[in-house]
Amino acid sequence: MNQNPPNDDNPNLPDRRKEDFLYPRAPYYGEFKPENLLFNANLQEFAQKVSFICNLETGGKISSLEAYQKIKALWKDLKQSKKGLGIGENPFQKDDDT
Repeated sequence: MNQNPPNDDNPNLPDRRKEDFLYPRAPYYGEFKPENLLFNANLQEFAQKVSFICNLETGGKISSLEAYQKIKALWKDLKQSKKGLGIGENPFQKDDDT
């Protein structure tokens, strides 16, 4: 988190505050590897989008089916990200398992 008080002279401050409110980010405390950090950012984005979709469905702005389809697509993207980054794979395991 930013420990410095906001500078009210900054013309971009209202946009930054809005972005921080709409898209909060939590610091990453896991094992530092670039792929872990990137996946954590993807995971936080997934969670934020799922929250928005749930709120739209709860408020009657989208149907339950539409919410399900959107979340399913986001989940597919997150799984692809995990696979592409090699998260959870043993780097010393042989591909042919022999």
